[in-house]
Amino acid sequence: MLFNYIKIALRNLWKHKTFALVNVIGMSVAFASCLLLFLTAWTQLTFDDFHLNRDQLYMVYDQSGPTEKSGTMPTPLTPALRKDLMPELTHVTRIVEGGGLVQYRNQEFDKRVQFVDPDFFEMFSFPMRKGNPATALNSLSNVVISEHAARSIFGTADPIGKTLLLRQNEAWKPFVVSGVLGDFPENSSIKFDILARFEAYPEYQTSKNSWDSQFHSVYVQLDKKISETAFEQRLRPFVTKHYAKAIQSRKRDGGQPDENGDLISLRLLPLRDLHFDTEVGGANDSPVKRSYPILLLVVAGFIVLIACINFINLSTARSMTRSREVGMRKVLGALKQQLVFQFWGEALILCLIALVLGSLLAMTLLDQFNSIFRNRTTLSSLFAPGLMLTMGAVFLLITFVAGGYPALFVSRLNTTQILKGKVSLGKTGTVRNTLLIVQFAIATFLIGCTMIAWRQVTFLRNMPLGYNESQVISIPVGGHYNGRQVLNLLRDKLVQQPKVLSVTGAYKNFGRGRDGSSVTSIVGFDHKNRTVRSHWQPVDYDYLKTLDIKLIAGRDFSRQYATDTTTSVVINETMAKQLGEKNPVGTLLNVNDGQPPMQVIGVVKDYHHESLKKTIQPNTLLISHDWPIGYVLVKVAPDNIPATMEVLKKAWEEVAPKSEFQGSFLDENTNRQYQSEERMSKMFISAAGIAILLSCMGLFAIAVMVMAQRTKEIGVRKVLGASVGSIVALLSKDFLQLVLVAIVIATPVAWWMMSQWLEEYAFKISIEWWIFALAGLLAVLIAFATVSFQSIKTALMNPVKSLRSE
Repeated sequence: MLFNYIKIALRNLWKHKTFALVNVIGMSVAFASCLLLFLTAWTQLTFDDFHLNRDQLYMVYDQSGPTEKSGTMPTPLTPALRKDLMPELTHVTRIVEGGGLVQYRNQEFDKRVQFVDPDFFEMFSFPMRKGNPATALNSLSNVVISEHAARSIFGTADPIGKTLLLRQNEAWKPFVVSGVLGDFPENSSIKFDILARFEAYPEYQTSKNSWDSQFHSVYVQLDKKISETAFEQRLRPFVTKHYAKAIQSRKRDGGQPDENGDLISLRLLPLRDLHFDTEVGGANDSPVKRSYPILLLVVAGFIVLIACINFINLSTARSMTRSREVGMRKVLGALKQQLVFQFWGEALILCLIALVLGSLLAMTLLDQFNSIFRNRTTLSSLFAPGLMLTMGAVFLLITFVAGGYPALFVSRLNTTQILKGKVSLGKTGTVRNTLLIVQFAIATFLIGCTMIAWRQVTFLRNMPLGYNESQVISIPVGGHYNGRQVLNLLRDKLVQQPKVLSVTGAYKNFGRGRDGSSVTSIVGFDHKNRTVRSHWQPVDYDYLKTLDIKLIAGRDFSRQYATDTTTSVVINETMAKQLGEKNPVGTLLNVNDGQPPMQVIGVVKDYHHESLKKTIQPNTLLISHDWPIGYVLVKVAPDNIPATMEVLKKAWEEVAPKSEFQGSFLDENTNRQYQSEERMSKMFISAAGIAILLSCMGLFAIAVMVMAQRTKEIGVRKVLGASVGSIVALLSKDFLQLVLVAIVIATPVAWWMMSQWLEEYAFKISIEWWIFALAGLLAVLIAFATVSFQSIKTALMNPVKSLRSE
């Protein structure tokens, strides 16, 4: 019997190839989209799941007042935690990234080197392939490397016991490999190639007793018997004891307490939330908002829902042609459940075919999908047991929804009415209209969100930043060379090039360059009995000239003044306001105790040295040989830029042959700051396009179904003198009314959601009424174009044919 049902189902599908093809195409596109979006969301939502102790692992951060948070900790914190808070605290480790140049047998490699405490291996589930995790970092001269790093450095040779060199403070220091860790998944917040002891970090000796020097992350593992809240309560007297000086300074400066009444507090960020935290950061270098994977799942659900609606409408429309078959089956004794099983079986076969084709389409498009949305999703994730069970449940739900309703509908048709040829599917069915409204509400919602997201991205890209971003090229120095020496050599090389207007250097980049690095340095000090905090930006001569930053008071750094490289600073307007000086030029700043004060020699107009998600912060420029030059900045003439770039590349290869030329314009770097926004807008555009395409298919199916029922009515109207235009308007009116209802429903939802999204930005667009008016107009035009095709075709039919049977 089962084989017979399958054979009949395949025969019916082949007989109605057009309907089957439309259904398969729609469901295949929906399954492919759903699979890609679901894989991406799953990768994000399962970040750090492979750690066995995940529920007991936390990153420590400090909170000053209601909002100010920092994930960087002072070096003495970890020993103090071990001493004061054991045994509730079972393990604790510091993590800091320090350089990346590794040398073995005169070959240099750029690797990610991190310095940790031995507890690291007890806390995190990075499998040790070779070596003993309990003793691997007992010596300060030992390192543990990942399998990937071992393959790239040592090839097939056993790395245990071999010596490699790490570059530290312009010198090479030997380390012995004592362990090899297995490669970890891409969705790990903590990433590394080489691990060394924290005490081997170059800055450790100068910072080990300083509670003011904060540069690393701290992770703790709590005992299973103590909760996060209880441990945070234990931290309050700990903070009072060890942060007394900082608390006193904040009280003196009028700092606001947090919700618990604390001026400074230590808090815990669960490891399971680390990937979704965009404020504290820490070791995680690719945070996303938790709403992002949720949004992916919602969009995937929208697309599948629209495809299901199409399936239902097409199946219901096709049941008109199969009503006599149903009647004959009922007369011959077919039971209702047999009919339901027959029609649901056909839906299941169609969905299985669509699933196979959709999976193949997803595999084909995966690389392009990852490239467009900047993902690192792999199909191997698909075979995770949890994901396979979830996808299987979703597939069964889809087939039940898409095939169940049409099967029940057909099985309930009145046998007598069917055989008399009087069966009707109804003109204004509530279910049909509801489905149509849902389809176009989703499409309109996505169109509106797309337009707002795209406008915000365009606004961020085009907003004046206060410096020349279109003519300045940023070149990362890398770790092979002394940045200041490279800068001076390159400056001498380019001095005779007419297309090179000026050259300077800086400790940190604007935005995010091709090296992917982004650093922030904030310095706090007392000025007139209150604490002042400022971004600290070490630069070189001609910095303002190269970037066209406007000087509004005082002077720029000059080679004529020897003190400009030791005790002079240039500040921005926001920093000047924070100092509270009427005339800030000449103001002395006691930045470091026991050292000469820094003197303000100039004030520059505010410029956006950070993302437009943030307001402009106090910024201080200085020339200091104690800080490295990380980036060379070159201002070039605006004409024939490709040729000028080649000149720069050639000069760089002569000056720094071991360091790859990674020059990029500052506008490229700043645009990279908004990758998540661009990714979101692209996702909305893609989803809106798919939703509109599938909605049009569904609308076309309904138009075919309804106009097939009204053929005789249209024939009568034509005989009585109705014009083609009036008939088209009559047939389209009902559909357009439903689309207008969908627009009314979707508009406030889209407005609220995008308003919440824009709250993340310090600088943002305003949502104007015409955006939703345009989105609604587009939906109406798309619906009209879809319906009018079938309406015109029906209106042009010869009325004699439709009335001949009467």
